[in-house]
Amino acid sequence: MGDHALPGTPPVPLTLRKSARARRISLRISQLDGRVTLTYPQGVPEAEALNFARMKEDWIRQHLEDRPELSVVQFGQSIPVEGVARRIVPASGRRVQLGTDEIAVPKGAEARRLVRFLKELARDRLTGACDDYAAMLGRPYSSLTIRDTRSRWGSCSSAGGLMFSWRLILAPSDILHYVAAHEVAHLAEMNHSPAFWAQVERIFGDYKDQRRWLRDNGAQLHQYRFDTAMS
Repeated sequence: MGDHALPGTPPVPLTLRKSARARRISLRISQLDGRVTLTYPQGVPEAEALNFARMKEDWIRQHLEDRPELSVVQFGQSIPVEGVARRIVPASGRRVQLGTDEIAVPKGAEARRLVRFLKELARDRLTGACDDYAAMLGRPYSSLTIRDTRSRWGSCSSAGGLMFSWRLILAPSDILHYVAAHEVAHLAEMNHSPAFWAQVERIFGDYKDQRRWLRDNGAQLHQYRFDTAMS
């Protein structure tokens, strides 16, 4: 792996990655930090890979411009919780409280308290959804883990362990339920074959709108930063 850059204003840093599994040259732009990764097969010269990136420069710069700006969460700001915008306000008590259009957070380590609350709410909603879908499928899962994943909204291991991004709690409820159904369906079909999608539709219903929403809007769920104190 190496670091290069496309010249220009501003220059665009490139991370080069040679892969034995790659069959062609490809570009990937992280929706989180804007990192541009150029992956190319073992037999392809580095110069050829860099030339490919130069040919795609307009595409790269356009995608970087279209990325949602990172937003540091603070009091007075609104964040979506279950798809509903809630303004963050100081709490009078010692617990985070979710209201109709506000979310009250106690002062003192407030960013950590808010993230902990959102993770617990995500776990509650996802556990309920996965329990229902697993019962419909007739296949139990072995565990459910909540993380802040960069590249996927959920996964299902061969041992039946389910993993989800807690940021799904920011999305509308039907999006969270779709991802839950998607991963639970993998308990029966560990692939993305027509048989798999038939299982998703059987336990969830028509999923096309939710899948499209996640593709078009999912990156926006990563724009919120909770790693600094709110003020």
